[in-house]
Amino acid sequence: MTEQQRQSQYQSEMVLLDRRMKTPLIVTILFLMSSCATMVGPKGIHETDCVKFIECSEAPITIELPTHEKLLNLPPAKVPPVVAVYKFSDLTGQRKQKGNAAMFSTAVSQGTNTMLIDALKTAGNGKWFRVVERVGLDNLTRERQIVKNTRAAYEETTTLAPMLFAGIILEGGIIGYDTNIETGGRGARYLGVGMQQAYRRDIVVVHLRAVSVLTGEIILNVQTSKTILSVATGYDVFKFVELDTQLVEIEDGMTENESVTRSVRSAIEAAVYELILQGDNRGFWTIYDDTEEEETIIEEEEKDENIE
Repeated sequence: MTEQQRQSQYQSEMVLLDRRMKTPLIVTILFLMSSCATMVGPKGIHETDCVKFIECSEAPITIELPTHEKLLNLPPAKVPPVVAVYKFSDLTGQRKQKGNAAMFSTAVSQGTNTMLIDALKTAGNGKWFRVVERVGLDNLTRERQIVKNTRAAYEETTTLAPMLFAGIILEGGIIGYDTNIETGGRGARYLGVGMQQAYRRDIVVVHLRAVSVLTGEIILNVQTSKTILSVATGYDVFKFVELDTQLVEIEDGMTENESVTRSVRSAIEAAVYELILQGDNRGFWTIYDDTEEEETIIEEEEKDENIE
């Protein structure tokens, strides 16, 4: 075989090899493009364009968590206890981390007081606790004084009803927020086509206690925790084509971080749920039971029949 024939055969083999390499590469590129076209964002938004996904906006939604449903579907209390919330805040003092430096922003939400009050009013569809205002007590007393002064100026004899006092004070807060409790990932690469996934697990801990106003004794005490998960997924293609003269490089990825605020709210709702069950078991209050009322009615009807 002459040198010219050898070169011709070598070029034919390289062209054939190049075609074989292009076929899976084109299929992979089309797959990545199709996955990008139907990408689902962290909030469940389907978009037909990856660029449009970044710029899209959504209407406000009502946050409903599994703990919210459990709390909402609780049977009501026979006698709703009157409770007060003075302070339920972040006790960790942690700041958001950016690299090796701490930022001024806090790591967790500072609206935990509002979250606790909302959870108390959600329990049993609003039929479990009677929550009295104590966070804005100064504003409330000032407004009541204005009403009294106005009535006195017009010589009205009617007086304001006394404010409702609480029998139980609820206290506590966020006592722990630990990051990087568990980290890991996996990946694979073949002929310049790769896929990788990494995850991180954080945890937030909430403490809630009930204090008796009459004695000052801590009568109930619960502690709950919620895991916060972050997942990052990426795809990439790095391949030379056309006999190592042209380079194709494609990257695609998405990171989904579970909301810290929603996790804190879920932990608070779980704490309220456990507090209700614990108080019922210890006899501080009673969960309303329809079956007991039905049995009482049946017994009364039987007594009436016996009398007749």
